[in-house]
Amino acid sequence: MADRDEILAFADELLELDAYPDYGPMGLQVAGAREVRRIACGVSASLELFERAASADVQLLLVHHGLLWDRDPRVIDDSGRRRLKTLLDNEITLAAYHLALDAHPEVGNNALLAQQLGIEPAERFAEIGYGGPLAEPASLDEFAARIRETLGREPVVFAHGPELIEKAAVVTGGAARLLSDAAAEGYDLFLTGEPAEPSLHTAQELHIHFVAGGHYATETIGVQALSKRLAEQFALEWEFIDLPNPV
Repeated sequence: MADRDEILAFADELLELDAYPDYGPMGLQVAGAREVRRIACGVSASLELFERAASADVQLLLVHHGLLWDRDPRVIDDSGRRRLKTLLDNEITLAAYHLALDAHPEVGNNALLAQQLGIEPAERFAEIGYGGPLAEPASLDEFAARIRETLGREPVVFAHGPELIEKAAVVTGGAARLLSDAAAEGYDLFLTGEPAEPSLHTAQELHIHFVAGGHYATETIGVQALSKRLAEQFALEWEFIDLPNPV
């Protein structure tokens, strides 16, 4: 058993939360029980996730995409009430870690996914992403097969780069807007979660491969790595609640 606030303080410091201004409040979003026995994590806040966490007797729930965003109206509608009621009735603390979790070199989405795909995360790309050389140059078909095996889904591929991929950049989630930056920095391939409408022609005109592995699928790794780190630090049990999303 561990103290909620000690766990969250450790996570905030680990992720250098203040160094990454975000689109809403990060870290603690909804306070629950002070004593934590079990941690769960998921990619995005939702009623289904909260209900699954309650069924698993979880006291602390970590997500990548939280409940509170600056762009959202400051009104608690019926959907918001049901979500909050589930958290409050079951004394579940909700904590969200977005850009800071994307960026972290040890438990972050971008560095970990790059490593799993055989990319050395040697340099920062676009502040939160990572780029670097492949351990061995690969064809696009070979690299797409790695993505398929790692993420368990068919990637969207716009094949307009060189025959052999030697250098690639990774920014998980919704970062298609960074494709031209990747080309300008000399990468052969840019991997993100989902395409934007201009991505096809941008890749074609800038002679770079664009690959989208799924917004959800590319962002499952960070919350799991963070939860594992916290569980080890505080001697707690943890689990990942997988709610696959085709986007």
